[in-house]
Amino acid sequence: MPTKVDTLPAFRKRTRRLRRRFPSIQLDLRPLFQRLQNDERPGDRIPRVGYPVYKVRLPNRAARRGKSGGFRIIYYVQFSDRVTLLTIYSKTDESDISLRELQELAREAAAAIG
Repeated sequence: MPTKVDTLPAFRKRTRRLRRRFPSIQLDLRPLFQRLQNDERPGDRIPRVGYPVYKVRLPNRAARRGKSGGFRIIYYVQFSDRVTLLTIYSKTDESDISLRELQELAREAAAAIG
């Protein structure tokens, strides 16, 4: 059974903002969605969050900088068959996301499930 991929409102809001500058963002995200739905868990687990949270680097086709200047997607593995995308940001705009913000987003995702 494929993994269900959900998104938090924060993820959708940031994606809409980024789409204004990077119209190809949906194409950039598609391979990640497919990998997650196929039960892959790309990226590196972020330590000290208290939840199984991972960070994935994605290339930004519009910026043509590869993964280093691309997007960062943070996702939370709630169950073996359910993943929630927490947030997305462009590495050219933000260097990193704080541990506190990651914990808040993970708590929000956990509460949404119940």
